[in-house]
Amino acid sequence: MADLSFLDNELAQLNEQGLFNTIRTIGTAQGAWIKVDGRKVLNMCANNYLGFANHPALKKAAQAAIEEFGVGPAAVRSIAGTMSLHNELEEKLAAFKKVEASISFQSGFNANVATVPTLMAADDVIFSDELNHASIIDACRLSKAKTVRFSHCDANSLEERLKEHAGARRKLVITDGVFSMDGDIALLPELVEVAQKHNAMVMVDDAHGEGVMGNAGRGIVDHFGLHGQVDIEIGTLSKAFGVVGGFVSGKKKIVDFLRQRARPFLFSSAVTPADVAACIKAVDILNDTGELVEKLWNNSKYFQQKLRDLGFDLGVTVTPITPVMIGDPNKAKAFSRNLFENGIFGMAISFPTVPKGKDRIRVMNSATHSREDLDFALGVFEKVGRGMGLL
Repeated sequence: MADLSFLDNELAQLNEQGLFNTIRTIGTAQGAWIKVDGRKVLNMCANNYLGFANHPALKKAAQAAIEEFGVGPAAVRSIAGTMSLHNELEEKLAAFKKVEASISFQSGFNANVATVPTLMAADDVIFSDELNHASIIDACRLSKAKTVRFSHCDANSLEERLKEHAGARRKLVITDGVFSMDGDIALLPELVEVAQKHNAMVMVDDAHGEGVMGNAGRGIVDHFGLHGQVDIEIGTLSKAFGVVGGFVSGKKKIVDFLRQRARPFLFSSAVTPADVAACIKAVDILNDTGELVEKLWNNSKYFQQKLRDLGFDLGVTVTPITPVMIGDPNKAKAFSRNLFENGIFGMAISFPTVPKGKDRIRVMNSATHSREDLDFALGVFEKVGRGMGLL
């Protein structure tokens, strides 16, 4: 047997530093109010922006798909796992995103890992925002391309890095669309302009922009009116869409190449029929109306303004993501525990998810919340904040 005593030391250090993550268990469907560790609490923690995770129409679509297609495809997409449902989802996503083509994957993480190593290799250079998501970082590592970080949301920094590597065979600029921890957004028009000037491809991971930004949730490219100017859009179907999966949207030649060479497409089984059918229904709903997106934003603006009025620091957010900045891991964990004891589910976020000293409660707003829900949450935040001497 191998000596695993080193893990005892690692786990002890995590506990001492206040960084050991105690994972809570949910006992109901996602919604405004859920049962967590046996307690009914207001859910201010999940990425269920539009309430699709327990939407009746999505559940009905999933149930019908099981009856028609069974519970699983039993194969990878490239051999015997592509069902008509997969093709329908990809066609509808392409139309929704106003692009030439889309390809779906098992997760947003897989979509990044599928795309970057397929397009980039050792002779190439990737230019990555310093606060990009871990899935982008891992995808860059797998590609074996040289990865150069540029300052967060800084087009001037990007241009400097591009000039330094002007001789690269192939260049790819990657940024999150919405940054999931701070809630700020990429200054995409400026980044696109610089990338085009230096003949670099542009890729945007819009995991927290899909279903949130743009017309009826079409994402950050739609928000800025940059259709046709961004080569690759990465999306997830597990946040605003409420299900599971990821996708790549963009130019047809890129999607065609991913079908031939992207390893998660070639070597991992396809997403289940029920999940795909539910995603199709989510796209259909957003194609019909942006009402849920509008309610999400109305809730977010109300809640954030009230929190600021109380004296909480929400950082630089301009989206429904609401980071309540604490600055210390133990205080953040204590704040989260006190919230829970008073009926609010809001988890503490600490290193390595955010930099040290940037500990926070990341509140996720949803269209499922009523005004009464939000007022209840505001009362609890004020009570806990004052009780801990943070207000």
